[in-house]
Amino acid sequence: MTMDKTFDAKTAEPEIYARWEEAGAFRAGANASRPETFSIVIPPPNVTGSLHMGHALNNTLQDILVRWKRMQGFDVLWQPGQDHAGIATQMVVERKLAAEGQPSRRELGREKFLEKVWEWKRESGDTIIRQLKRLGASCDWSRNRFTMDEGFHDAVLRVFVGLYKAGLIYRDKRLVNWDPHFETAISDLEVEQVETRGALWRLRYKLADGLTYRHPMVRAGEGPDAPLRGWTPADGEPDAWEARDYVVVATTRPETMLGDVAVAVSADDPRYRDLIGKELVLPLANRRIPILADQHADPTKGTGAVKITPAHDFNDFEVGRRHGLPMINVMDTRARLALEGNEDFLRAAAPTPEAMALHGLDRYEARKRILELAEAQGWLDGRDEEVHVVPHGDRSKVAVEPFLTDQWFVDAKALAAEALAAVRDGRTVFHPRSWEKTYFQWLENIEPWCVSRQLWWGHRIPVWYGPDGTPFCEASEDEARAAAEAHYGRPVALERDPDVLDTWFSSGLWPMGTLGWPEDTPELRRYYPTSVLVTGFDIIFFWVARMMMMGLHFMKDAQGRPQVPFRDVYVHALVRDEKGKKMSKSVGNVIDPLDLIDEYGADAVRFTLASMAAMGRDIKLAVGRVAGYRNFATKLWNAARFAQMHGCKPDPAFDPAAARLPLNRWIAGETARLRRDVDAALSDYRFNDAAGALYAHVWGVVCDWYVEMAKPILTGPDGAEKDETRAAMAWAIDQCLIMLHPFMPFVTEALWGQIAPRDKMLIHADWPAWGAELEDPAADAEIGWIIALIEGVRSVRAEMNVPPSAKIPLTLVSGGPEAEARIRKSLPLISRLARIETFSVADAAPRGAVTLTLEGAEVCLPLAGVIDAGKEKARLEKALDKLRKEIAGLEKKLSNQSFLAKAPEEVVAEQRERLEAARDEAARLEGAVARAAQMV
Repeated sequence: MTMDKTFDAKTAEPEIYARWEEAGAFRAGANASRPETFSIVIPPPNVTGSLHMGHALNNTLQDILVRWKRMQGFDVLWQPGQDHAGIATQMVVERKLAAEGQPSRRELGREKFLEKVWEWKRESGDTIIRQLKRLGASCDWSRNRFTMDEGFHDAVLRVFVGLYKAGLIYRDKRLVNWDPHFETAISDLEVEQVETRGALWRLRYKLADGLTYRHPMVRAGEGPDAPLRGWTPADGEPDAWEARDYVVVATTRPETMLGDVAVAVSADDPRYRDLIGKELVLPLANRRIPILADQHADPTKGTGAVKITPAHDFNDFEVGRRHGLPMINVMDTRARLALEGNEDFLRAAAPTPEAMALHGLDRYEARKRILELAEAQGWLDGRDEEVHVVPHGDRSKVAVEPFLTDQWFVDAKALAAEALAAVRDGRTVFHPRSWEKTYFQWLENIEPWCVSRQLWWGHRIPVWYGPDGTPFCEASEDEARAAAEAHYGRPVALERDPDVLDTWFSSGLWPMGTLGWPEDTPELRRYYPTSVLVTGFDIIFFWVARMMMMGLHFMKDAQGRPQVPFRDVYVHALVRDEKGKKMSKSVGNVIDPLDLIDEYGADAVRFTLASMAAMGRDIKLAVGRVAGYRNFATKLWNAARFAQMHGCKPDPAFDPAAARLPLNRWIAGETARLRRDVDAALSDYRFNDAAGALYAHVWGVVCDWYVEMAKPILTGPDGAEKDETRAAMAWAIDQCLIMLHPFMPFVTEALWGQIAPRDKMLIHADWPAWGAELEDPAADAEIGWIIALIEGVRSVRAEMNVPPSAKIPLTLVSGGPEAEARIRKSLPLISRLARIETFSVADAAPRGAVTLTLEGAEVCLPLAGVIDAGKEKARLEKALDKLRKEIAGLEKKLSNQSFLAKAPEEVVAEQRERLEAARDEAARLEGAVARAAQMV
């Protein structure tokens, strides 16, 4: 069998993946040879999704763990699936209908629209599966699940009913994030904060019953003629007092004022202390509203008086609950003013005709009209320009409304108790541990979880209402009818709740639902709890915590103790661009992993991501790194071709522990150390350390040193040394393929098959267990000494600007017969790799020589006549001086607190990295200058 000259990733990767699938290589239990299990549930990508760099990182890391454990003989399951992604999918299908000129969702009606969604899902919903396969993800695709498939749907309904009957799900009127475009509540995760240029308007609310008060004033400038302005606690003593029959409130949202039910002030604010308990008359609505004391009012901000609109502001909602205030929603689901027939608004009010004329106006049109009326009627006190943050729906891109509505809520605080305990007592461990603090903070302050959505696509809430509104919560309509008949004593018509469940509710059941719960399946018994969850930090609150809550509540062990859904949570960081900026379509710095796979192959993309996945540190992705790791694969391929061309074939009888040549004993020991380092790193989720160890071994140890050192033997006469070296090299390359396979599965599998016929594919090869028995200190010392000598000579040549073509002499100054014997034994290799012309032994270094210190010996390189020592010393000193100035500048910048406070995080990080690199280079140059000084 002759190997191909090169590896063509574009054609080979799909062929190799197809062979894995045909062989059932990914199926649960494939290659299992031990009783332990290892299971991972994939964070389910949206059915609307396509592969992005976050997916590529997340799934690469999972696949590394899965392939590693599978090769170790564990019974492995990587459970795949997709999330129905309610609002995202509904949006995609609605846009598709509009683009095709088809009837809208409302024109179609619920049933017909859902048919369209399922049709779209069947046609396009598997896009990301195909893309994950291109990445090399070795999931058990035969077990692929979908959060809306029949079994999972049943599990979702059972959980809702169970929580409802346990009193942990209830219906309540509360404030939620409301998307006026989609007309649904959305989660905090679906809200993005957008910096917006706007204004703060000051409005005058008149005191009721003709009341007046004295408001403190201060001069807005120097001198007695300076104009007066309202006093604040920061102004010291007032300069004057002004009689007022109004209180000034400030707001960025005048369109909500018709829902005001109070004005809050601080009990310690001297301006308003005597007004607490008095009333104001709300303009336009003519509703009397109280002035009350509440800690929400900050005397140092604005006017110190805060309008309270509980139905349109989250902070005001809490104030309203503390004081038992009415909640008046003055908008409809499309964020238009809804005043006509609004009993809450009309109660205890006498709205003017101008107020009622606002009915039906969009919120921004209403804002404009209210401000016009305020100015015309004299209660607009002023306007201040300002930039503030406005929450927007991440899908619709429209401003979100805090909206008072009837929704279904989960008592998350009750469920959070066990989820907190499970991490505190170590049943589930976060990696890095620092994320546990974030997890604790969120769960300790958790609010009721709104789980209802006003959408059509999703798990419909299993609640039916009787004629008088009595709810019946059951898993099926038949069960609800039976419950209703028992309640009313006769059959009655029922109407089902129109809402669907939040996507995070169903995905919170992912670890148990995908394994067959609520049925007692063999998979559930075998693979639950799962071993590790690999996820991004941005969904710790929204997904990880909810899986913990749901799993611990519903899953119990044989003794009835709550079971965690996973034992470890590995939290990876973001993939940013090479400058450290977050990837964004608007910025134009998004890197498409599929483009990289097309250009460089999946192996290079995977290895790049793994090599940069340092725990807790964001990845700065440069395309050049990907190209570099493609070269790494090529280096391995060429080494394997070289070995095959020189008769290196895998020999089942070869025992690395029995090798006799120091070179082969050395490579055996290096391989054993690599196995130990890779296992230790992967066990601790230090993917970058494992990748770094593999890179250093494959490229540096095997492809460079071992292959080069073995060349004289392999090209020399036949005999026992050549036979052993052939077998040792084939073994060493096989070990590289095995340990590199989880990271670069395609090129390693291709090499495995091309090197020799095999009993099984590499994906199911046995992971090595070599240990200390292969390490040979004597061989390590001998080979390590020669490598150190060659590297030292190469370093001096580079530093002293020795021309690459120039051959130079080498002189042994001290070290005795042992050092001389080592050099003479390896002199052909040293001469070839270090460009040495002659070797000699002397008592002292000649003038114009650079000295190198090795363990137990000293050698020198007489460079007089080869280079101009004085000129090289001056060149190095000039470079060092320039570098020291750069270091001083960077140190000054990084000690500037103003720079640290104002500069973007990625800019500060870049400057720190530059400083570290400059210091390392300065240390190297200092050594070079010292060596050059020896020669002058």
